[in-house]
Amino acid sequence: MTLTIDRRQLLAGMAATLAFSGIGLSRANAATAMRLLWWGSKERSDRTFAAVKAYQAKNPDVTIAGESFGWDSYWTRLATQTGGGNAPDLIQMDYRYIFEYARRGALLDMTPYLGKSLAIEDFGAPNINSGKVDGKIYGVNLGVNSSMVVVNVAAWQEAGVEPPHDGMTWEQLGEACAKVTAAKKRRGFYGTADQSGGEPDFECWLRQRGKALYTSDGKLGFEAKDAAEWFSFWGHLREIGACVPADVQALYKQTLETDMLVTKKAAVSYAFSNQFVAIQGLVKEKIDLIAYPSDPGSKPGQYLKPSMLMSVSATSANKDAAVAFVNYLVEDPEGAKILGVERGVPASPKIRDLLTPDLDATSKQVVDYIGRLTPHVGALPPSPPNGAGENAFLLKTIAEEVAFGKTSAQDAGTKFTEQAAANITRG
Repeated sequence: MTLTIDRRQLLAGMAATLAFSGIGLSRANAATAMRLLWWGSKERSDRTFAAVKAYQAKNPDVTIAGESFGWDSYWTRLATQTGGGNAPDLIQMDYRYIFEYARRGALLDMTPYLGKSLAIEDFGAPNINSGKVDGKIYGVNLGVNSSMVVVNVAAWQEAGVEPPHDGMTWEQLGEACAKVTAAKKRRGFYGTADQSGGEPDFECWLRQRGKALYTSDGKLGFEAKDAAEWFSFWGHLREIGACVPADVQALYKQTLETDMLVTKKAAVSYAFSNQFVAIQGLVKEKIDLIAYPSDPGSKPGQYLKPSMLMSVSATSANKDAAVAFVNYLVEDPEGAKILGVERGVPASPKIRDLLTPDLDATSKQVVDYIGRLTPHVGALPPSPPNGAGENAFLLKTIAEEVAFGKTSAQDAGTKFTEQAAANITRG
């Protein structure tokens, strides 16, 4: 089986160092031995390993070995293992990729388990359907989330500028960030990260303008002029000093540890709401989260999505045991409490109600954010076509070319659109 991956991603994956969990390895002769693969921060790894340990304590005949990677190398590793017939039993899956993996026969159809060992009926149709491909369940929603703007409140107060808030326009956010930079309260510090290479951000921008990344029939939902406008906007922010320069933004490696706010380069950055807890854990100062900017009369740009899903390999030798562990993570109070809201707000109402009273202040911020955002979101977009995974990396590459002055926003818009269309045509 050959799965589409980006060339840069492949090289990064080849160079990556595999991090194995020692959990359960002393019981290597147990009846059921499985492997679990995920991407994410140290916070996520700590919680995942704790959940595995608790599950094994209740099920001494089961061992689960964990493997964790950064986002870039994760998809290369998964594609390599899957293509080589060595797929992990349990796979943390993203909405962007689940359609490709499911349609290539790499994932288990969990529909027959629904209402039995997979008791997720209380998720409700939207959250169950978020893990469906062609009407069958190939992933279980690990948490509901949306994109967010992360704000270092202390840095804004220090600069004497009112912190960003829900309801700001894109231009207002840019002007405010320029003021933070101009205040020069911190050395080498800027108002915002340069998010011109961020696919979720570009998608929000498009949706607000009545466009989309992809149409329901698997075509591009935007034109070259739309992409050019996006690159031009961020070029304007660079010109007025609102965002970090290209050489600083290049230090971001799509990990939370290299996030511009986390590394103290910017007062604003952009992520998904389920990452807020981990970001606060990396930042000593108080942070907040707000909705993306929107201009007057614009359409809803943000939407609620599964922060990630848990899937089971179609080739797993322990399919029943793997599904049981998935259910433990999302419906068992013990497993759900250990995971908390780091992977998103639980889809199960009873689990959400169970967790909320005991959540710390940071986690409650996330729950509150999803609550106030929900009335203003749009519909979940169509499933991305095969080959779409490459376009996220393509956008980042071309955005960097613009930021470094190697190409104009207009030419970049054309280049990105043509190459993105070619990627999904190849599938």
